[in-house]
Amino acid sequence: MDIVIRAAVIFLFIFILTRMLGRRELNSLEPFDLILLVVTGDLVQQGVTQNDMSVTGALLAISTIGLLTVLLSWLSFRFKRMRPVLNGEPIVLVEDGELIEPNLRRQRLTREEIGAEARLEGISSIEEVRWGILETNGRISFVQKSD
Repeated sequence: MDIVIRAAVIFLFIFILTRMLGRRELNSLEPFDLILLVVTGDLVQQGVTQNDMSVTGALLAISTIGLLTVLLSWLSFRFKRMRPVLNGEPIVLVEDGELIEPNLRRQRLTREEIGAEARLEGISSIEEVRWGILETNGRISFVQKSD
Protein backbone atom coordinates (compact mmCIF):
# COMPACT_ATOMS: atom_id res chain seq x y z
CA MET A 1 0.00 0.00 0.00
CA ASP A 2 2.96 2.26 0.64
CA ILE A 3 3.92 2.19 -3.06
CA VAL A 4 0.40 3.20 -4.10
CA ILE A 5 0.43 6.22 -1.78
CA ARG A 6 3.91 7.30 -2.92
CA ALA A 7 2.92 6.87 -6.58
CA ALA A 8 -0.22 8.98 -6.04
CA VAL A 9 1.73 11.75 -4.28
CA ILE A 10 4.40 11.82 -7.01
CA PHE A 11 1.71 11.80 -9.72
CA LEU A 12 -0.03 14.82 -8.19
CA PHE A 13 3.29 16.63 -7.74
CA ILE A 14 4.25 16.04 -11.39
CA PHE A 15 0.79 17.13 -12.54
CA ILE A 16 1.05 20.40 -10.61
CA LEU A 17 4.64 20.95 -11.74
CA THR A 18 3.79 20.50 -15.42
CA ARG A 19 0.85 22.90 -15.10
CA MET A 20 3.17 25.50 -13.54
CA LEU A 21 5.90 25.04 -16.15
CA GLY A 22 3.61 26.19 -18.90
CA ARG A 23 2.58 24.73 -22.22
CA ARG A 24 5.23 26.30 -24.36
CA GLU A 25 8.15 24.89 -22.39
CA LEU A 26 6.76 21.36 -22.56
CA ASN A 27 6.17 21.56 -26.31
CA SER A 28 9.69 22.57 -27.29
CA LEU A 29 12.12 20.15 -25.69
CA GLU A 30 15.78 20.80 -26.36
CA PRO A 31 18.28 17.91 -26.07
CA PHE A 32 19.23 18.98 -22.55
CA ASP A 33 15.56 19.09 -21.55
CA LEU A 34 15.05 15.57 -22.88
CA ILE A 35 18.00 14.26 -20.85
CA LEU A 36 16.68 16.08 -17.79
CA LEU A 37 13.30 14.45 -18.36
CA VAL A 38 14.86 10.97 -18.45
CA VAL A 39 16.88 11.68 -15.28
CA THR A 40 13.72 13.00 -13.59
CA GLY A 41 11.90 9.80 -14.54
CA ASP A 42 14.60 7.73 -12.89
CA LEU A 43 14.48 9.88 -9.75
CA VAL A 44 10.69 9.57 -9.63
CA GLN A 45 10.97 5.80 -9.97
CA GLN A 46 13.41 5.65 -7.08
CA GLY A 47 11.15 7.84 -4.96
CA VAL A 48 8.10 5.72 -5.67
CA THR A 49 9.55 2.24 -5.30
CA GLN A 50 12.44 3.01 -2.89
CA ASN A 51 14.20 -0.31 -2.31
CA ASP A 52 11.33 -2.42 -3.63
CA MET A 53 12.72 -4.03 -6.78
CA SER A 54 9.89 -6.56 -7.07
CA VAL A 55 7.66 -6.94 -10.09
CA THR A 56 4.67 -6.47 -7.80
CA GLY A 57 5.98 -3.10 -6.64
CA ALA A 58 6.58 -1.93 -10.20
CA LEU A 59 3.12 -3.10 -11.27
CA LEU A 60 1.51 -1.30 -8.34
CA ALA A 61 3.32 1.96 -9.14
CA ILE A 62 2.55 1.81 -12.86
CA SER A 63 -1.07 0.83 -12.22
CA THR A 64 -1.56 3.68 -9.76
CA ILE A 65 -0.17 6.26 -12.18
CA GLY A 66 -2.19 4.77 -15.04
CA LEU A 67 -5.42 4.78 -13.03
CA LEU A 68 -4.88 8.36 -11.89
CA THR A 69 -4.28 9.40 -15.50
CA VAL A 70 -7.53 7.74 -16.57
CA LEU A 71 -9.33 9.29 -13.59
CA LEU A 72 -8.21 12.81 -14.53
CA SER A 73 -9.20 12.19 -18.13
CA TRP A 74 -12.63 10.95 -17.04
CA LEU A 75 -13.10 13.91 -14.69
CA SER A 76 -12.24 16.28 -17.52
CA PHE A 77 -14.71 14.52 -19.82
CA ARG A 78 -17.49 14.22 -17.26
CA PHE A 79 -17.31 17.62 -15.54
CA LYS A 80 -17.02 20.57 -17.91
CA ARG A 81 -16.09 22.97 -15.11
CA MET A 82 -12.96 20.96 -14.32
CA ARG A 83 -11.57 21.14 -17.88
CA PRO A 84 -9.82 24.50 -17.47
CA VAL A 85 -8.11 23.28 -14.30
CA LEU A 86 -7.12 19.88 -15.68
CA ASN A 87 -6.44 20.71 -19.34
CA GLY A 88 -5.97 24.46 -19.37
CA GLU A 89 -7.58 26.90 -21.77
CA PRO A 90 -6.39 28.32 -25.07
CA ILE A 91 -4.78 31.76 -24.69
CA VAL A 92 -5.02 34.48 -27.31
CA LEU A 93 -1.55 35.84 -28.12
CA VAL A 94 -2.33 37.83 -31.28
CA GLU A 95 -5.52 39.68 -32.13
CA ASP A 96 -5.94 41.60 -35.39
CA GLY A 97 -2.19 41.69 -36.03
CA GLU A 98 -1.38 43.03 -32.55
CA LEU A 99 0.50 41.03 -29.94
CA ILE A 100 -1.18 40.86 -26.56
CA GLU A 101 1.77 41.63 -24.31
CA PRO A 102 0.27 40.57 -20.94
CA ASN A 103 -0.49 37.11 -22.34
CA LEU A 104 3.00 36.86 -23.85
CA ARG A 105 4.56 37.76 -20.49
CA ARG A 106 2.35 35.31 -18.62
CA GLN A 107 3.42 32.50 -20.98
CA ARG A 108 7.05 33.70 -21.09
CA LEU A 109 7.02 34.07 -24.88
CA THR A 110 8.89 36.65 -26.93
CA ARG A 111 7.85 38.50 -30.07
CA GLU A 112 10.58 36.64 -31.92
CA GLU A 113 9.18 33.25 -30.93
CA ILE A 114 5.70 34.22 -32.14
CA GLY A 115 7.18 35.49 -35.39
CA ALA A 116 9.13 32.27 -35.88
CA GLU A 117 6.02 30.15 -35.29
CA ALA A 118 4.07 32.30 -37.76
CA ARG A 119 6.77 31.88 -40.41
CA LEU A 120 6.66 28.11 -39.92
CA GLU A 121 2.97 28.36 -40.83
CA GLY A 122 3.78 30.36 -43.97
CA ILE A 123 2.82 33.73 -42.50
CA SER A 124 5.39 36.41 -43.27
CA SER A 125 4.21 39.04 -40.79
CA ILE A 126 2.23 39.18 -37.56
CA GLU A 127 0.12 41.92 -39.15
CA GLU A 128 -1.41 39.22 -41.41
CA VAL A 129 -2.76 37.34 -38.37
CA ARG A 130 -6.37 37.69 -37.25
CA TRP A 131 -5.89 35.36 -34.26
CA GLY A 132 -2.83 33.69 -32.78
CA ILE A 133 -3.79 31.23 -30.08
CA LEU A 134 -1.62 29.18 -27.73
CA GLU A 135 -3.49 25.88 -27.63
CA THR A 136 -3.67 23.60 -24.61
CA ASN A 137 -1.14 21.23 -26.23
CA GLY A 138 1.51 23.99 -26.39
CA ARG A 139 1.25 24.67 -30.13
CA ILE A 140 0.37 28.06 -31.52
CA SER A 141 -2.38 28.13 -34.13
CA PHE A 142 -2.89 31.08 -36.44
CA VAL A 143 -5.94 32.32 -38.30
CA GLN A 144 -5.01 34.71 -41.08
CA LYS A 145 -6.96 37.84 -41.89
CA SER A 146 -9.16 37.52 -44.94
CA ASP A 147 -9.11 40.53 -47.22
